[in-house]
Amino acid sequence: MRDAIAASSLCIGQTDIKVDRRKLKCLANKIERFVRLNQLPKMMWVSPLHRSLKVGVILAQRGFKCTIAPEFAEINFGDWDGKSWEQIEKQQIDEWCNNFVHFAPDNGESLQQLFNRAESWLDKILAEQKDHPVLAIDHAGWINAAKMIAAGQEVPNLAIKWSRSVA
Repeated sequence: MRDAIAASSLCIGQTDIKVDRRKLKCLANKIERFVRLNQLPKMMWVSPLHRSLKVGVILAQRGFKCTIAPEFAEINFGDWDGKSWEQIEKQQIDEWCNNFVHFAPDNGESLQQLFNRAESWLDKILAEQKDHPVLAIDHAGWINAAKMIAAGQEVPNLAIKWSRSVA
């Protein structure tokens, strides 16, 4: 498992990285406060990747019911995952940027596949939960995809149209 600081120049999708326990606790505290202030049920969905799962473990110790959703895993960058961006051939990165929707690194998934995975989970959970809030601890790629799906947006066809930050 890689350290989060050392991972800053790496292509990170489903590579598990260590996250400072203080940051995990801080996020758990924010979530707990949000749930309390909004009088929400102590139910949470989490990704199986440690950077999400460990927040769920902290919250479970505080009485939350945390369910692991394999569909929540970050995009699978396949053979690129965990490598420095400099180690990935420029031609492959150019192919990805020029075919942003459908390009998948070897043994990885495309952005369209991530969107399909997110949309499938959202459809399932919305059918089950109806009008109840759904709390989730997830990853930037999955969250961006879910936000775009919820807004009725298409999968972005160019890398420049991909949202960079998740608030």
